[in-house]
Amino acid sequence: MRDVKLLAGGNPQIPKGEGDAPVQAYLAAMPGWKQRIGRTVDALVTATLPGVRKAVKWNSPFYGAADQEGWFLSFHCFDRYVKLTFFRGTSLDPVPPGPSKQKDVRYLDIREEDAIDEALLAAWCRQASALPGERL
Repeated sequence: MRDVKLLAGGNPQIPKGEGDAPVQAYLAAMPGWKQRIGRTVDALVTATLPGVRKAVKWNSPFYGAADQEGWFLSFHCFDRYVKLTFFRGTSLDPVPPGPSKQKDVRYLDIREEDAIDEALLAAWCRQASALPGERL
């Protein structure tokens, strides 16, 4: 993708938008190894939850259950990792490892060298999509 500004941590600056197209633009603009992680997460969420809603807000992809309002997952690029945000993460089993100052939120940081546990990530997405979405 041409002329996309990368913000702190290599996070692409993509205009807000609903649907798959803005998410694909974000993924295409992710730098280096981060793009592999972003594409893997997007493909896994899409395969696990056919009809998942997608959007880009605040320069981050968001995912929501097809039949609900709100969002269950987002991610964002940082210098050394891609941070996945589960908005109702404390309700997932097992609970994602990254703590948050927000009561219900949990994080998963994926670094360049990390293997992605696709079965666990798919299970978290199924569980999270069944919970009330975060309205942002």
